[in-house]
Amino acid sequence: MKTIIEPFKIKSVEPIRFTTVEERIEILKQAHYNPFLIRADDVLIDLLTDSGTAAMSAKQWAGMMEGDESYAGARSFFRFEKAVQDLTGMKNIIPTHQGRAAEKILFSIIGGAGKFIPNNTHFDTTRANVEFSGAVAEDFLTEEGKQPNVIAPFKGNMNIPALEAFIQKTGAENIPVCFITVTNNSGGGQPVSMQNIRDTKAMLKKYGIPLFLDACRFAENAYFIKKREKGYEHKTPKEIAQEMFSYADGVTMSAKKDAIVNMGGFLALNDDALALKARNLLIVTEGFPTYGGLSGRDLEAISQGLEEVLDEHYLTYRLRSVEYLGNKLMEIGIPILQPPGGHAIYIDAKQFLPNIPPYQYPGQAVVCELYKIGGIRSVEIGSVMFGKYDENGKVISPPMELVRLAIPRRVYTQSHIDYVIECAVELFANRSSLVGYSITYEAPQLRHFTAHFEPLG
Repeated sequence: MKTIIEPFKIKSVEPIRFTTVEERIEILKQAHYNPFLIRADDVLIDLLTDSGTAAMSAKQWAGMMEGDESYAGARSFFRFEKAVQDLTGMKNIIPTHQGRAAEKILFSIIGGAGKFIPNNTHFDTTRANVEFSGAVAEDFLTEEGKQPNVIAPFKGNMNIPALEAFIQKTGAENIPVCFITVTNNSGGGQPVSMQNIRDTKAMLKKYGIPLFLDACRFAENAYFIKKREKGYEHKTPKEIAQEMFSYADGVTMSAKKDAIVNMGGFLALNDDALALKARNLLIVTEGFPTYGGLSGRDLEAISQGLEEVLDEHYLTYRLRSVEYLGNKLMEIGIPILQPPGGHAIYIDAKQFLPNIPPYQYPGQAVVCELYKIGGIRSVEIGSVMFGKYDENGKVISPPMELVRLAIPRRVYTQSHIDYVIECAVELFANRSSLVGYSITYEAPQLRHFTAHFEPLG
């Protein structure tokens, strides 16, 4: 098999500013050991997130020049609406400036005290928007998805028996909607099978609970289904995605992921009454229903991106480039959540640093060391992001302590990834010298964005 190459040519480049180890040590200190507080100019390889960090195509940039900036009824909206309807089959398409805005609108309407929102795994902003409404976010990840070393094709699946038991205990009337996140970001970027989506929908139908998809990475999930699920090997990614959406009653999406754009999102609904409420709230918070906080050029770029992301050559390159990094890290001896996901590699910090307990944030130790060694920015997904406190102030940790290396779409070449691998070799060699961290400042919600840390010892 020949080398899988990038299915594009580079037309425009952005210079990277190089820094020394000594400079990065001081930068870390000034940023309170939080990668979110490091200036982007001080980062060599930015793997903090794959959200809004993609390189857009020539056709997307050309489409932006055709953007209709009319306040109401812009033709760019109708192109966007048609593209999303063709993909999702939903009647009502509501643009928002990004995914969390769609979540804020939805949960402001259906959430509230006494309500429960189940999911395979909520990501940070989804959980925050659920909880901000007064509702409770509950996760029902399949058991194999909680075990980093287990190899399984669909570790992002919903634990349907556990979900049904929860519904029976809590009462269907207290559960306005159930979500499935595809792919499961907080669960290691792992895909969800079509069978699991279908079975979850069938179970929820018995209780009259709508199923929504958090579809940020729907195309990557569709391609995993094509490669791993029997009966889908001869279907196109678009056909698979359309079937996924056919089981849903609604969709939230951050277009900053699998629409390969820098800004945008949407809420798609079949329920006309819910859509009416959402549009009314949209006008108050985002803008008129045909622009929803986005410019016409953004709507054009999203429409084109939703087409390009389903190209099989792109998806083959995308998944293989991430798998390449994962395989190399495992060769070094760095434990990762297996198998590699579609958009990121997740280092198992709990296994990598068994000497640092979860309440001392081993993932943050890995994040800081990677930046110090090579200027690589990553993010902790563990007790910093999802940890809570009990009534005595003791940290309640999530099942896994992970460090996510999220790969921006169409941004870095294999040479960049090889540089990351070389830095990982040094990370592995330095592991015994790493220390835990304490939090010296935190916000009441989404603390990982702005928290301050201090190394222990």
